[in-house]
Amino acid sequence: MDVVVVKYNAGNVYSVVNALRRLGVDPLLTDDPALIRKADKVVFPGQGEAGSAMAYLRAHGLDVVIKSLSQPVLGICIGQQLLCRHSEEGDTDCLGIFDVDVKRFCPMRHEDKVPAMGWNSLYDLRSPLFKGLPAEGAYVYFVHSYYVPVCGDTVAKADYIHPYSAAMGKDNFYATQFHPEKSGSVGEIILRNFLEM
Repeated sequence: MDVVVVKYNAGNVYSVVNALRRLGVDPLLTDDPALIRKADKVVFPGQGEAGSAMAYLRAHGLDVVIKSLSQPVLGICIGQQLLCRHSEEGDTDCLGIFDVDVKRFCPMRHEDKVPAMGWNSLYDLRSPLFKGLPAEGAYVYFVHSYYVPVCGDTVAKADYIHPYSAAMGKDNFYATQFHPEKSGSVGEIILRNFLEM
C-alpha cells in the first residue's frame, strides 16, 4: 500500500510519519503532485498558521491536487481546518471541501485558555474512523486555537468552551482536529482504521 504524507509549510509531520511506521507502513513524505495523486492513501497533517500553509499549497499547485483526490484522505489538526471553506486565522480562504468556516476560540471564563491544549474526550462518533472505539469517552490529544463549528459534516464532537467538530467526514475526505499520532492506543486504532479503508 502506497501512503503519502503531504509535505507543506507546516510542522509536526514527522510524528505522523513515525506513527504510521509503527503500524507497519513506510509513508512517503512529498509535495510532488504526481506521487500524491497515485497514492492509495493520503495524509494531510500539520501544525502551523493557515495563511502561510495555504500560500505554500497554492504555490506548489497542491490546492488543486488535494481537491481532485478520489482516494481516502485524512486531514489532521490544521489539515482539518484547511479542508474547510475559510479560516479566521489570517482571514484565509481554504480548500472548501467542507462547507464551513473555521473560528477562533473566544474565552468565556478566566479558566478558558487559548490554545486549547491537552486530552479531551470524544462523543457522538459517526464514522468508520472510529470502528472499535466506545461511542463516548475515548480520549485524544488536542492543541489548537481555532476550531470548526458543529456542522453537517461533523462525525465526532468534543467540548471546549462550546461543542465543536473534533472530526469530520465527506465522501473520501476525513479529518480530525486532534492528533491521532499523539493519542496513544485510541489514535493508533483511528490511524489503522483509516489505513484499512
